Amino acid sequence: MDKDKVRLIKISEKALKELIYETFIEKQSVFLDVEATEVSDFFEFDLEKGEFIFCAIKLKDEEGNILSLPREIDLKKAMKNIPDTTDSMFSANRYKEYTMDELIEISSQQ
Repeated sequence: MDKDKVRLIKISEKALKELIYETFIEKQSVFLDVEATEVSDFFEFDLEKGEFIFCAIKLKDEEGNILSLPREIDLKKAMKNIPDTTDSMFSANRYKEYTMDELIEISSQQ
């Protein structure tokens, strides 16, 4: 690159969300210690607060049925009620594991 040149990227909120989400998908084996082919991913953003929540659940049950996040789990509400799990994505203990029942309870809190 020429010494008098500057390469610059400016992106919209939509592109920023896409970048964050795609990075988490790509790195979920590192960030969450899961195999991407064995999980389903769910996420939410709160750009006013500058927060993002990303979670993975087992993809299929023992009979091969695809699993989903229970409808009682509201990730936007959970995001308000869960403290940050880490101050760096490079920390050894980046994530916290919850049961579905715990996450339902957290989602129901005001």
